Amino acid sequence: MRTIITEPGASGAGESGEPIPSLELFDSPRAWRMVAAAFVAMFATYGVAYSFGAFFKPMAVEFGTRRSATSAVFSITVLVWCILGPVTGHLADRFGPRIVVATGAIGMGLGLALTSIIDRLWLGYLTYGLGVGVGVACAYVPMVAVVGGWLIRRRNTGLGIAVAGIGFGTVCGAPIAAALIAHLGWRTTYLVFAIATTAILLGCAWIVERPPVHVTPSRVRLADALRSPAFGFLYASSVTVSIVIFVPFVYLPSFAHDRGASEFASAALVGIIGGASVAGRMGLGSLADRAGVVRLYQASFFVLALSYGIWLAAASYPMMIVFALVMGVGYGGYVALSPAVIAHLFGTQRMGTVLGALYTSGGIGAMVGPPLVGLIIDRTGSYRVAIAAAFAVALASFALLIPLRRYERPGELPIESD
Repeated sequence: MRTIITEPGASGAGESGEPIPSLELFDSPRAWRMVAAAFVAMFATYGVAYSFGAFFKPMAVEFGTRRSATSAVFSITVLVWCILGPVTGHLADRFGPRIVVATGAIGMGLGLALTSIIDRLWLGYLTYGLGVGVGVACAYVPMVAVVGGWLIRRRNTGLGIAVAGIGFGTVCGAPIAAALIAHLGWRTTYLVFAIATTAILLGCAWIVERPPVHVTPSRVRLADALRSPAFGFLYASSVTVSIVIFVPFVYLPSFAHDRGASEFASAALVGIIGGASVAGRMGLGSLADRAGVVRLYQASFFVLALSYGIWLAAASYPMMIVFALVMGVGYGGYVALSPAVIAHLFGTQRMGTVLGALYTSGGIGAMVGPPLVGLIIDRTGSYRVAIAAAFAVALASFALLIPLRRYERPGELPIESD
């Protein structure tokens, strides 16, 4: 199916009978304003979510809980935002992103505020898990779909910039959290985060707009996309990589601290992952406009697997930095290219719903990975066995993507002028 546009700025009707928007709307300054709003929303939500490693030890000490039980707070959070991804994506497709993002602002702020007053760890599973999980779900998938809908020629670049907000949030979130915890305690720090994220997300909700009707509709119906072999390989590899990808955000700071690094230096490793991921997100996102997006996506998984081999061999803080840098690049590429791969393989109609369906895989992996690693460490008293297992799983996630290129479309659906 192909849509014909007569002239930039012209109006008309597509094959569905709906009016076709002017091409001038796409890739316009207004469209790039949506990219900026998406960047800021992801900076705020993921900056908080990925700072959990800085809270890990203070909470475990105060509540007297084991690693596996404490890490479950983060795992439940990821599960919630992954499960809700299809829901928030569908709601944003149907009602527009503004009300969804505003709901996430209220939910995240309330959840963090309630977490600051809990007296039992299991209450954090509800307050933090639901609050932060809802906030991320309401910000990520709807905002990515907005960017994908407002851009055509520079879509991959725009998506790369938008999700780079996750990297910048990770760079800033963990060190800021560590500094605030040292001066205010972990409870007051969560209250500060509650106020800040609510204000930021409400501002993003005020800016964001529903994208125009896209001029390159998908060839594939939603049900067909979800049943296709290509989606199956994407989903299986995403489940597998998600088992290991969240492990450093929970355990790397304590791993470094147990080997003599200071609290701030340990938390800074998560920030280094975030900084390196910015290069992966923006660099590979821009490169995808000119190179094969599926091949770059596969390369990101290979780099991720390689990084866990580096962590396994790391015996010093400089080697931990090398791991953080390599892992960040691979992780950034994975996050930046996931929506680009979905758009490339299945088109942009209902992109929020299809992308949300893919991201449920992350919830499965997150529920398995950090608690399992915590259990292994608690039972063996060593990180090495757990890291070796993560290395093997990361290699398997790359292997699952090898057949994907046979399902590539020859190119984007064209936009023609008469």
